[in-house]
Amino acid sequence: MSVQKSWSELQTMARAARLVIETLDLLEAAAVPGATTGDLDRIAQENIEKAGARPAFLGYRGFPATLCASVNEEVVHGIPGSRKLREGDIVGLDLGCILDGFFGDSARTVAVGQVSPEAESLMTATRGALLAGVEVCRPGQRVGDIGHAVQSHAESRGYSVVREFVGHGIGTSLHEEPQVPNYGPPGRRERLVPGMCLAIEPMVNAGVPDVEVLGDGWTAVTKDRRLSAHFEYAVAVTAYGPWILSEPYPYAELEAEAAHA
Repeated sequence: MSVQKSWSELQTMARAARLVIETLDLLEAAAVPGATTGDLDRIAQENIEKAGARPAFLGYRGFPATLCASVNEEVVHGIPGSRKLREGDIVGLDLGCILDGFFGDSARTVAVGQVSPEAESLMTATRGALLAGVEVCRPGQRVGDIGHAVQSHAESRGYSVVREFVGHGIGTSLHEEPQVPNYGPPGRRERLVPGMCLAIEPMVNAGVPDVEVLGDGWTAVTKDRRLSAHFEYAVAVTAYGPWILSEPYPYAELEAEAAHA
């Protein structure tokens, strides 16, 4: 059962979401050839703590870092360390924080220097799949409609959607109900209502959708070792439509018009 958030709680979640995005901006700028994934992890932890927040992933179910940094064929949950980024790599940056009791969680895949047209196309398609899913986050729609939109966008461009990992509700816990698969038929699963907050996060592969987890127990890679990309936003369902919580509230004018109608 999803937990509907009040306006005050949404404001707090928006602050957490903005902190995550601000930190991802720093990480994207720092993801240059020669930097290590451990360097990025340190930047992430320092920026989150400087803002008076706490890293959401550090220690979560035993995860040993602040940032998930997943390079090339790594799909998600890559553990930062001594690996140096190289020209042409793509790296998925997945980050969360806890601020005033609420969680922020977002991800993006970024280019290290100049990347191949294949990598650029995959990243563009995955971000587009995320935005297609966000657009569905309106009252009366269903969670299955989100997954259908994501899957349709990715597959229409020749890519595949990972099944093993899904999006989720978010709030005072990192992972709340409902689960939000990135695939499946429309018209199924929970109905969307104002106040629901969802972390929508397509993981899209250049080849087959299958993944496997490496011996560290965390890092998931594509079965065929082709590239993977990952994008994520925390989104609130409002009476007027979706609100990407890291962005300004987009419906103030509509609310004012309704109040004066």
